[in-house]
Amino acid sequence: MKRDNRWYEADSRFIPGHYQPAMLIDLALSRGIDSHRLLRGTGLFYDDIAAGHTQLSPQQFFGLIENAQRLLAADDSSFLFGQRLLPGHYGPASHALQQAQTLHQALETVIHNRALLSPLLTPRLVLDEHYAYLYWLDSCGAQAHLRFVLEASMTAIKSMTQWLSGERLPWVCSFSHPEPRYVEQYWVHLGEDTEFGSQLDMMRIPREYLTRAWPNASATARHVALQQTQAQLQEVGFSASLLDRLYVYLRNNARQCPSLEQAAAQFSISQATLKRKLSKHGTHFQAQQDLARKHVALYLYQIKGLSNEAVAEQLNFNDPANFRRALKRWTGCTPNLIRQFLRV
Repeated sequence: MKRDNRWYEADSRFIPGHYQPAMLIDLALSRGIDSHRLLRGTGLFYDDIAAGHTQLSPQQFFGLIENAQRLLAADDSSFLFGQRLLPGHYGPASHALQQAQTLHQALETVIHNRALLSPLLTPRLVLDEHYAYLYWLDSCGAQAHLRFVLEASMTAIKSMTQWLSGERLPWVCSFSHPEPRYVEQYWVHLGEDTEFGSQLDMMRIPREYLTRAWPNASATARHVALQQTQAQLQEVGFSASLLDRLYVYLRNNARQCPSLEQAAAQFSISQATLKRKLSKHGTHFQAQQDLARKHVALYLYQIKGLSNEAVAEQLNFNDPANFRRALKRWTGCTPNLIRQFLRV
């Protein structure tokens, strides 16, 4: 079977400067920030971005975010940026998103076209009997900028779905970081029931909202836009990041717990190259392995409702004590505490 070894990395230049980066630039300009100061150190020039000639790497985008945060010095910057992000004016992918007939279609459009619509974070959707969960993963080594990007991305989904559905949808947002000092911005933009210190950076909504028909959507226009979007992705040359591809491989093989050597062989690169690429993204193989196995454990608890013993067996732990230690390392919690935290 042919492997798809195409991916983007933190230094891949593929993000059109006049798309999402321009949303942040315009926000800063509207608040009186000088464009030269805003772009200092990024290797970018405003005239080139305005002319539509510039493509950014995620690293350059993070540099722009860092400058904007420092110069704006405002707690609402990420949330106001998020309100501008989706559907956006990013060609056929935005057109397809704008013509979504249901929430499920809209979320699937963002997920399948994440290289175009969410290049810095990977959204993933899972369902149980009562809820839909949209959780977010770092695509490119956001590190210190992860909180800003999470705030913007969740705001983007909440704002977009409210506009397209014509109603205020009952999203509940959860963040893995502690409650920040500017929590009132979360209340204003994401809702007063926003949660902190969670196991996942996640949004949830009652499952019934996934299939409610949205007004003003055109199935024909959406079909054409999706075809054009596929052609756009083929031109870009990839649809996911290296960290995303590695996460899927490690998650799908969580029971076998692949080694660094096996993972490198899967991606047709050497162990040293894989280690170097992960280091470039501010991470290492064991951290990615632990993340994937943690998420499988949470899925088995939350979605499948399995017992501690069954989860341990699924992850190929024969010794309950070893499983408890592993789960404590992944989550900071014992199995019983995890089950309590995951009750909605």
